[in-house]
Amino acid sequence: MFISFDTEPTRYRHWRLTFAGRIATLSMDVDANAGLRDDYALKLNSYDLGVDIELFDAMQRLRFEHPEVAVVVLTGAVDKVFCAGANIQMLAGSTHGHKVNFCKFTNETRNAIEDASANSGQVWIAAINGPAAGGGYELALACDEILLVDDRSTAVSLPEIPLLGVLPGTGGLTRVTDKRFVRRDLADVFSTRAEGIKGQQAVDWGLVDAIAPRSTFDALIAARATARAAESDRPVGRGFDLGPLTVERTDDSMTYNNVAVSIDRSLGTATIVIAGPEGDQPCDGEELLAAGSAAWIVAAARELDHALLHLRFNETEIGTLVFRSLGDLSAVVHADEILNDGEGRGSQHWLTREVRLLWTRTLKRVDLSARSLFACVEPRSAFGGVLAELVIAADRSYMLDGVREHFEEDAEAQIWLTDASSGRHPMSNGISRLETRFFGRPTELSLARGTVGKPILAGDALRSGLVTFAPDDIDFDDDLRLALSERNSFSPDALTGLEANLRFVGPETMETKIFSRLTAWQNWIFQRPNAVGPDGALKRFGSGSRAVFDRARV
Repeated sequence: MFISFDTEPTRYRHWRLTFAGRIATLSMDVDANAGLRDDYALKLNSYDLGVDIELFDAMQRLRFEHPEVAVVVLTGAVDKVFCAGANIQMLAGSTHGHKVNFCKFTNETRNAIEDASANSGQVWIAAINGPAAGGGYELALACDEILLVDDRSTAVSLPEIPLLGVLPGTGGLTRVTDKRFVRRDLADVFSTRAEGIKGQQAVDWGLVDAIAPRSTFDALIAARATARAAESDRPVGRGFDLGPLTVERTDDSMTYNNVAVSIDRSLGTATIVIAGPEGDQPCDGEELLAAGSAAWIVAAARELDHALLHLRFNETEIGTLVFRSLGDLSAVVHADEILNDGEGRGSQHWLTREVRLLWTRTLKRVDLSARSLFACVEPRSAFGGVLAELVIAADRSYMLDGVREHFEEDAEAQIWLTDASSGRHPMSNGISRLETRFFGRPTELSLARGTVGKPILAGDALRSGLVTFAPDDIDFDDDLRLALSERNSFSPDALTGLEANLRFVGPETMETKIFSRLTAWQNWIFQRPNAVGPDGALKRFGSGSRAVFDRARV
C-alpha cells in the first residue's frame, strides 16, 4: 500500500482547525470510515497513521502560516470523547514494520508539538473533554498543559499493559516520569490500572494540571489559553502559505525542485542529491517572509523531510541512504547565514527561528531513519552550512581527494562548516553532531571546531576527523561501491541495532529514551506471542476472551 504524506486543511478527514485571535483550536473529529485500510473502523476518535499525517500537517501550518497564534488548544470534537488512542484492529492487522514506523512517526510529531511549546512561543494545551486512553493520553502528554473535565467518569489512562500486552508506544511511560515527574510507584499503579485515574487524584498524582466540572470547563480553557497567550513572543502579522510540494515520481525515483532521489535496488540504496540555491536568497526575516516557501532554505528542508518519510514507509527494503549535494558551496553557506539571525529566541525573527527549528527536526528525522547513512563529497559538492550536517551525521563519509581525471578544471572537493555545526541544530541527545562525533575526545573536538568558518579540502577534513575516508580518483568509486555492497549483505536487523547504538552517544534525554530505549523495547514486545500470537492480547482484544500468556520472564 502506497502511503502519501501530502495533505492540506481542505482535505482533512479527521481534524477541525478554527481561529479566534491569538488562540487556535484543533479539534479531533476522526472519520471512523476513513482509515488507511478498510479492515478497521476508527471509532471513538481512535487513530491510525492517516490521522497523524493530518496532525503533522496542521502543526507545520500553524507554525508557518499563523504567526499570530500563540496558543493551540487540542481537544476532542466528539461528544464526551477525547481520544481512544491508536486503533487496536489497525495495530493487530499491521505488519511489524508498519507498527514500528507508525510509532516512530507519531513520536516525531509529538516531539514537534513539544518543540513548538518550548521554542516557538506557540504553546499547546490539551483540553481533555472525555476519556483519553493510551495514545490519546500520550497526545495530551505532548502538550505543555493538560486540562481535564471533572465529570466523575472521564479518566486518563495508559491501558496497554493490562489490555494489550504491549507498552505505550509513543513515549507514554517516558513522558509520565521524565516530563510530568510523576513518582515512579504511582506511575507503576497508573500504567497497570486499565480504568485509569480521574478527577482530583489525576491532579494530585501530576497526571494533569487542572480540572473543572463540565459546566465551567470552557471557562478554564479560555482562562489558561488567554494567560499563556499573554506570555508569548509570537508576532501579530502574516505568515505564508506552505503550499504543496512539487514532485515527479517513477518506480525508482522522486524529483523535487531541490532534491532528487534515485533508487538502486540491486545495492539496496537510495541516493539523495540536494541541489544548492540558485539566484539571490533572502538575507533577513522580512525578505524570507516575502520569498515564502519558494526560498531555498525552506523548500530544501521540506523536500528532504518528505523524501525521508516516503522512503521510510514505502521503500522498506532500501537499507542505505547515500547523501550527495550539488551546486555552489559558497551559495549554500550564504543562504544558511539567515538562520543565525539574532542570538536566542527573543531576538531572532519569528520566521528565521521557525526555519531553523524546521531544519533541526528534519536532521533529527535523518538521525532516526533506521537506515545506514553514507555521505559522498566530491568536486561540485555543496556540503556547507546546514548541508554539512549530513556529512557529520553519516555513519560513514567518503571525500574525494583531488579531482576527477577527466575534469581537471574542477575545483577540489570541499566542506564548509558554519554555526550550523556548533549547536544550532542539536540531536536528540541535546548536543551537536560535532560533539557527538568526538564525544570524550576534547582535543579532536577542538581541532574539528577550528575548521568552522572556512572551506577545507579532503586532506584537512580527514586529519580533522570530519570524514571517514578520502580516497583519490583511482579508488573512490570502487571503495564506495564495495562498501555499499558489503552493507547490503548484512542483516538489516543487526544494522538497525548497530546504528541506533552508535549514533546517540553521550547524554541521555527524554527523546533518546523514547527513540533508542522505548522504541527498541516496543519493537521487541510487538513481536512476542504474548502480544501478537494467536492467543496474544492484541489478537484477543475485543473478542470477549482473555489472552493466554507465556509466563516465562526472558
